[in-house]
Amino acid sequence: MAIKQGMCKNCGSLVMYDDRDELCECVFCNCVFSTEEASKIYENPNGYEFKNEKFEKQEGSKHYYASPVMPDVVEKAVLRDKTSKTQTQDKSYKLKPNEFEISPNDVKAPKKFVIGMLVSIVALIGIVVAIALPLFLQRKALTESISSDVDKIFVNTEADEVSYNDFSYKQFNIYGLSCQYVKLGLSDEITDDQAKGLYENYVALRAEKRGDDKGDVEMYIYSPSTIFYATKDGVTKEVQTPVTIQEPTEKSK
Repeated sequence: MAIKQGMCKNCGSLVMYDDRDELCECVFCNCVFSTEEASKIYENPNGYEFKNEKFEKQEGSKHYYASPVMPDVVEKAVLRDKTSKTQTQDKSYKLKPNEFEISPNDVKAPKKFVIGMLVSIVALIGIVVAIALPLFLQRKALTESISSDVDKIFVNTEADEVSYNDFSYKQFNIYGLSCQYVKLGLSDEITDDQAKGLYENYVALRAEKRGDDKGDVEMYIYSPSTIFYATKDGVTKEVQTPVTIQEPTEKSK
């Protein structure tokens, strides 16, 4: 006894049969035909038309292992489905799925997986928004509150007898999650003590608006010839080539 290979004359699947048998049966389409014909088709399948007709399962018939032999399994699956639709008269009939053959649905993500991914993405976006939005609104409100009273940082300190309001103009930029960074632009030169006074006044204003003085504040002060950098550790400065700062229009003051 020897097991041989043949090809189903109806659907093109590989059929395994005993060389002592005269007939073989395809377990996918239930077609029963001669082993001799199966062997001939297997040896030269090119040009052979597989009709994919409907066959009822026969009780008591033998069953043999079968698998596809077409080298391009995807192309074979599409061709098999197309043939089934065009050649089968019974519209309610559909070929039995071939477990060894890739179908177009096999390359698609399962519907439950896609839905699960979409739900996870929406949930992640919701969490990010829930965390980020309150922080954004809180920072925006704090920035607006400090900006509305920003003139308070230009009030003279005890160690400074020069009025900041004598400057032709002054600009500011407040940023950072807790408004801990600020940049000032002044039209005239200032002293180290004035720079220190501006820094201390801003720290006090920020603490008043926040309700606490947490977080280190950093301030840059730009004058025509000097850049001051003020922190809680003191004031440092960098002298630069004097520049002429153009006075902004009324709209940008």
